[in-house]
Amino acid sequence: MSETKVESGKITEYMGKRVYDFMRWRKLAAAISILLVLASIGVLAAKGLKFGLDFTGGTQVEVGFEVTPFINDVRTQLEDAGYKGATVVNYGSDNELMIKLPPEVTEEVTQISATNQEATTPIGNKVVEVLHAGSDGNVTLRRVEMVGPQVGAELRDDGGLGMLVALALVMLYVTLRFQYKFSIGAVTALAHDVIIVLGFFALLGLDFDLTVLAAVLAVIGYSLNDTIVVADRIRENFRKVRKADPEEIINISISQTLGRTFMTSFTTLLVLWALQFFGGELIHNFSLALIVGVVVGTYSSIYVAANVLMALHISKEDLMPAVKEGAELEEMP
Repeated sequence: MSETKVESGKITEYMGKRVYDFMRWRKLAAAISILLVLASIGVLAAKGLKFGLDFTGGTQVEVGFEVTPFINDVRTQLEDAGYKGATVVNYGSDNELMIKLPPEVTEEVTQISATNQEATTPIGNKVVEVLHAGSDGNVTLRRVEMVGPQVGAELRDDGGLGMLVALALVMLYVTLRFQYKFSIGAVTALAHDVIIVLGFFALLGLDFDLTVLAAVLAVIGYSLNDTIVVADRIRENFRKVRKADPEEIINISISQTLGRTFMTSFTTLLVLWALQFFGGELIHNFSLALIVGVVVGTYSSIYVAANVLMALHISKEDLMPAVKEGAELEEMP
């Protein structure tokens, strides 16, 4: 029994598994990817990222309430008192809030302990006074921390450098393990995923802080893992499958890894959706960035990296081991 089934000149079954013609839609997929990347770059250029306190600097005030507060009411109280742009989220329990104030409203801060312990901070006391006036119970100041603008700028620059270094190391690793065409495909897919995630946050005006940066770096690792699995199968099939062109070999390879790709993405998304709905506001943007990254990364591992390989005209010869000079002469009797 033949291990390969051909219909209309194309392989439709290999080793008892159905082969889907993914590359049939590669031009449409390329157009969608280019459109999404250009749109993301346009949004980033027009609106920019809304950097959080970690990158812009500012003050973080942690308070405890005797009576469970309504977050929207707390936001309104702070807005009315002149603390514009304050971010209010739960942490620890429903009775504890973390309030992040932008740098323009933190000028009254006079002293912050070097060990991040409680300090005499007029702005912290004033925040407590404002919240106490609108609460039915006592409001306690737990902690005040300040991030200076210089520290925030350093974190932002270091984060961007970290992403560039990660992409460079990925390109080097894939080049050494596979071949330079695979490394170009892998890095293109990773850059595609990162740009779209950043564009998504810029479009919705969501806070981009260190947790979101961590999520973006995690997306790079997740997407790379999927891309490496597909690339490994492509390399293997180029050496195993005879009488098949590169498009058919890529279709076979993606079809063989499709079940694994979707099951991995599905189970990962189950965890991320649980974090999104039940994890609280502190990790809301973290989980959202990962959700977008996993969805886009699954798509890119199927289409973007493979599309680049097709554009670079990958062939069996690219994966043939190099023959050392004089090797043929040594084999002659």
